[in-house]
Amino acid sequence: MKRGTPSPAAAAAPRRRAVLAALLAAPARAAADPWQAAREGRAAILLRHAIAPGTGDPPGFRPGDCATQRTLSEAGRAQARAIGAALRARGIDQARVLSSAWCRARETAELLGLGPVGHAPALDSFFADRAAGPARTEALRGLLAAWAGPGTLVLVTHQVNITALTGVFPASGEALLVYTGARAGAVALRVPPPSP
Repeated sequence: MKRGTPSPAAAAAPRRRAVLAALLAAPARAAADPWQAAREGRAAILLRHAIAPGTGDPPGFRPGDCATQRTLSEAGRAQARAIGAALRARGIDQARVLSSAWCRARETAELLGLGPVGHAPALDSFFADRAAGPARTEALRGLLAAWAGPGTLVLVTHQVNITALTGVFPASGEALLVYTGARAGAVALRVPPPSP
């Protein structure tokens, strides 16, 4: 070999480094897309119910009786349908959808149009019963930790629940993409609510 000419192994080294760098970066790029993580069950969509004018619940509130609760306004119903359309535009056509028992959360979940809606007590509001907060927050974290798909998990709940888990004070109709598994509840992305 001529002096000053790199050996074949030395000449191939930059190419090997480039291939190795590309392979190592691929999982990082995939992990960096929270929407892909949600489609694959590695993240969940944690959603505050759509617009329901007021704060808390009126005196005499009963979870099973919508006439005693704050409910979605027409703008809230339009907002919930718009959220569902936005999720479908992101490739989420069907999901495992769980909701609080409160009517405004359940109606939001139904209007998303992503599939049947189930109830998860961990999503029930504790606005009027702050002592229930720590147990519900841990139950929600457990629900997220246990989720591994298949597919997307959508959880419709209340501001107080979301704030307790994440520290974020969401607007009505705002979504947070939060990790599942070992990073349960860590926020990957905030998604502002669509205009109704």
